[in-house]
Amino acid sequence: MSKYTTGELAKLCGVTVRTVQYYDARGILIPSELSEGGRRLYSEDDLRRMKVICFLRELDLPIDAISQILQEEHPEKVISLLIAQQETALADEVSEKQEKLARLRELKDGLKNRTAYSLEFIGDMAVIMEHRNKLKKLHWTMLLTGIPVTAFQWFSIILWIVKGIWWPFVIWVLVAACWGVLISRYYFTHVKYICPECHEVFRPSLKEAFWANHTPRTRKLTCPACGHKGFCVEVWGGDGK
Repeated sequence: MSKYTTGELAKLCGVTVRTVQYYDARGILIPSELSEGGRRLYSEDDLRRMKVICFLRELDLPIDAISQILQEEHPEKVISLLIAQQETALADEVSEKQEKLARLRELKDGLKNRTAYSLEFIGDMAVIMEHRNKLKKLHWTMLLTGIPVTAFQWFSIILWIVKGIWWPFVIWVLVAACWGVLISRYYFTHVKYICPECHEVFRPSLKEAFWANHTPRTRKLTCPACGHKGFCVEVWGGDGK
């Protein structure tokens, strides 16, 4: 079985000799044996224990907490949970980096397709790409909350046709009207629009936004800054303030 000196153990674990000595002094990494000359020697089990300690330290666990975990009857169960948690966190971080990379490539492609571009154009692209996922979630919220209302509509219509019972349809009309007002107010307080002329980012009045001609990504509005009336690009508008 391999034996490692303090320096060798430190090198294999990517830490300093002083760190290994500190863990020894704290009693959480005691060497398996001492050489005839009094040198500390560590076994393969000690190496694995050291790697576990280094991992727990990377999670910012204090030495006392690490010591308590390692003294548990089944410390591997606790450590396995911590590893799974860290794995999930790293996967989320990778996903976030990939999203940023996708936004950079989108910006790169957008610039490639223009023979001339301005700082205003780059700024608009940045605003559009920023919080793009939040805008998608807002759209999904609109869709999902509308499903029960639509289902109730068809139920009331069928009931009226088949059974001649009309009052559920009247209830649906009232529910749909209330839902429409509330969801529209919620929606338009969470989005803003970019004027294509002056690049102003603004939030129109609820009345103007509600009745404006629109596409899935644009809405025909009047810019409060330059007065331009035309299709403006929809972006995430924050928490509604």
